[in-house]
Amino acid sequence: MVVRKKTVVINGQFSSWRDVLSGVPQGSVLGPLLFVIYINDIDELIGCNILKFADDTKIFREIKSPQDIARLQEGLVNLAAWSSDWQMLFNVDKCKVMHMGYNNTCPEYFLNGSGRKLESVSEEKDLGVIVSDDLKWENSAVKQ
Repeated sequence: MVVRKKTVVINGQFSSWRDVLSGVPQGSVLGPLLFVIYINDIDELIGCNILKFADDTKIFREIKSPQDIARLQEGLVNLAAWSSDWQMLFNVDKCKVMHMGYNNTCPEYFLNGSGRKLESVSEEKDLGVIVSDDLKWENSAVKQ
């Protein structure tokens, strides 16, 4: 097995060399393909609509009843279980909920059994575009 090593340079000062025990080398040809194969089964377990782009994952569901709220929360529980099983944990601090629609009851959702509810936001930057809960463009200027 080939062991990769890394060092960090800040203001011309080098850290000591350390072994890299995980990850995919940047610029590899097989890396993106292997990652897609690795996460391919995530769709089957969630039970909600899911969007994936690179290392970004979104799950969503139309909420018409309390059962739909429970199914979305169950999807989050399944997502957390999948990430734990495959040792690819989500950063809960970066996970957010956006409630859309005028009659939305804005229920609380949780991830990873942490007991912390996911932060609810009215707008979020997604792939460089600001998406708002009312889907209006006036607040959607791309923020730097």
